[in-house]
Amino acid sequence: MTDCVISFSGRAGGNCSSIAQVLLKALSGQETAQYFDFSALSVTPCGQCGCECFQARERCPYFDDPIFTMYDAIVHSRTAWFIVPNYCDYPCANFFIWNERSQCYFQGHPELLERYEAVPKKFIVVSNTGRGNFTAAFRYHTGDAPPDVLFLSAKQFGRISIHGDLMDSHQARDAVLRFTGRREALG
Repeated sequence: MTDCVISFSGRAGGNCSSIAQVLLKALSGQETAQYFDFSALSVTPCGQCGCECFQARERCPYFDDPIFTMYDAIVHSRTAWFIVPNYCDYPCANFFIWNERSQCYFQGHPELLERYEAVPKKFIVVSNTGRGNFTAAFRYHTGDAPPDVLFLSAKQFGRISIHGDLMDSHQARDAVLRFTGRREALG
């Protein structure tokens, strides 16, 4: 089993992307973890259809976009890692699109939902505010267990979020490595 890493940022080359690279290296390299980067994906949100998935998930007009592949990767993974940026005190829209599309993935397949719920999930959030909103949004994925979240504030490390240089801070990188439990991975 491998780990699954998802960056929900729509911005290529920003903090979430650099966090993903640090995380992937700590998880033993990109070749052993499946990585999904929303900035490089084309995903359709719910609501632009006739709810065909309520009859059968395979009838979803967007069945072939990356959402199903991502959920399949998670249900077959050891741990799922979600890297989520803060936009306006809440997780970004890509995270909510992904949430909405879960109803189609699990429709008629309770065994997939059971497997998804059994996979440990860890969240890394790039945020200067909004902890409560993120914790509430993540509970959907962790059931009765409190979400395991690392909040990284660019301000805390003397950085400006929009610059995308958070992982240039040794302290921020160390925080990510401690969160993985594999601190030795980057030396």
